[in-house]
Amino acid sequence: MGSISRGGKNAFRNIIRTISITMIVGLSIGLALVMVLSLRAVQSRIDSVKSQIGNNITVSPAGARGFEGGGEPLTQIEMKSVASAAHVVKTTYTLSDRVRTGDATNLTASIDLGTLGNRQRNFTNNNSDRTQTTPPPDMADRQSTNGGTTTTRTFTMPIMITATNDLASASVAGGSKMVITAGTLPSGSSSADIAVLGKALAAKNKLKVGSTFTLYTKTIKVAAIFDAGNTFANGGMLMPIKTLQALSARPGEISSAVVQVDSISNVDTVAKTATAKLGSKADVVTPTDTSSSAITPLENIKTIATYSLIGSLVAGAVIILLTMLMIVRERRREIGVLKAIGSSNLSIVTQFITESTVLTLLGSAFGAILGVLLSNPILKVMVSNSASTTTQAVGGPGGGGFGAMRAAFTSGPGIRTALQNIQTTVGFDLLLYGLLAAIIIAVIGSAIPAWMSARIRPAEAMRSE
Repeated sequence: MGSISRGGKNAFRNIIRTISITMIVGLSIGLALVMVLSLRAVQSRIDSVKSQIGNNITVSPAGARGFEGGGEPLTQIEMKSVASAAHVVKTTYTLSDRVRTGDATNLTASIDLGTLGNRQRNFTNNNSDRTQTTPPPDMADRQSTNGGTTTTRTFTMPIMITATNDLASASVAGGSKMVITAGTLPSGSSSADIAVLGKALAAKNKLKVGSTFTLYTKTIKVAAIFDAGNTFANGGMLMPIKTLQALSARPGEISSAVVQVDSISNVDTVAKTATAKLGSKADVVTPTDTSSSAITPLENIKTIATYSLIGSLVAGAVIILLTMLMIVRERRREIGVLKAIGSSNLSIVTQFITESTVLTLLGSAFGAILGVLLSNPILKVMVSNSASTTTQAVGGPGGGGFGAMRAAFTSGPGIRTALQNIQTTVGFDLLLYGLLAAIIIAVIGSAIPAWMSARIRPAEAMRSE
């Protein structure tokens, strides 16, 4: 009987031991596979986060934060020096506006003022004019006197307008990326009197593609209707930036600009260039803090997975080594008999390597099944723990870090987005590499004790029994 066939049969000489070794080795290999899959999934997400938020710089007028800040608007002419700087790939300009029914448009807002809107309105009135008599919170009317005539009209929520030179990637009022539900999205470079309405605003005013409405005394045509994923965003509209600049008599003005850099390593250089060229006119914000807060929990998961992978591989190797040491020690007499009848050291070592390889392959098959089944649940637990730890570190209850956490959640792909829907995927190449690694461990773990025993003379082996 050949050494290989004898080694294969020896793997099943003791069924209980075979099953035990298979399960123990399988657990070790399964854990290693889970960690490798987790490392791949997390690294893929890190690369994705960096590509989304790592290369963009936001430039806005100094002191301006939406409609709550002050400052003077920037112009596209001022931004040209930044847009043409080295490493700048693309510059997206945005101009924001808001109008109310009867003031600058015949559209009716799709969002009701409600209790929250009335509360905010009265808070604003109280702070803007201390001598003004503010109506009770449940009143949504305001009065004005002109030539002795008092008129009363209902206070309504404003309609948000976002104009940009890149409509395809635009978002409205914090909504997700829009989906065009009707019509065709116009070019951001257009100067035509056209607009893309949110589906709630269009439904409220009974408008469809091709309908018209009035804005700043001009007739505007509805080019398309979008769905941005939430009620507030769907109550706004999008326009080409040149169109809104002309309608609102703000030629060349912008509310903000997003500068896309060719590489994350050049972000700081471009930011310094923008700051130097625009000076005190603009606030230049880099994604360093946001990307760091989003990537930190992912890096924590990578660290845990790396140490766990090393530990599981070492455990697997030690298990194989100790198992084969035990088996070889048990069979010293058998080794002596084989040597006495003329078996070479190589054939004896081959026999034990074959036995170890069979046991390892059985464990690998069991471990692969465990790894595939448990990879996503284990990764989910690591993600949950890492997210919880990062939240407490950034700003726990009552801590000063809440603002930083909120900013990370709301300014692009933050911590919450980075940790969402991370899934592991098993590739054929990974299984192949894993099988090769298991065989190498099996060969090394069995060859060492087998070679040490094979070198013993037959008489000594027989006497030791």
